[in-house]
Amino acid sequence: MPSRRRAREIALQSLYQVEVNPAVGAAQLEGFLVGRLRVPTLVEFARTLVGGVLAERAAIDAQLDARSENWRVARMAATDRAVLRIAAYELLHTDVPGAVAVNEAIELARRYGTAASPRFVAGILGRMLADRDGLPGGAAAAAS
Repeated sequence: MPSRRRAREIALQSLYQVEVNPAVGAAQLEGFLVGRLRVPTLVEFARTLVGGVLAERAAIDAQLDARSENWRVARMAATDRAVLRIAAYELLHTDVPGAVAVNEAIELARRYGTAASPRFVAGILGRMLADRDGLPGGAAAAAS
């Protein structure tokens, strides 16, 4: 059954493709999204995630770097990096509830990352969500 979770999974795979082969073109990504999802609303959702992450990558990476302890984005595993970028895009640029974005990212990390990936992703996104929502425990609170 196609779902937004599946669309996030395909967005992750698309971003991973771009990561390992920057020559992948827009037409190839579009064909991949359409071929894998087939449902127009899900294709559009995945397209929005991929396009948004690619357009906002520098700003998203700066946000992730600010919340990651001892790990620069460039040093992270490619799958973890893609998962974090998708969730950060959702947290910063969409109306997806923060808890949903974080939970979906943890599930993607569990499926595609290492045994340590879910906890790593949860830690960074938890700080980002706390900062976004002005809650105690965010990076801003830790810096004061």
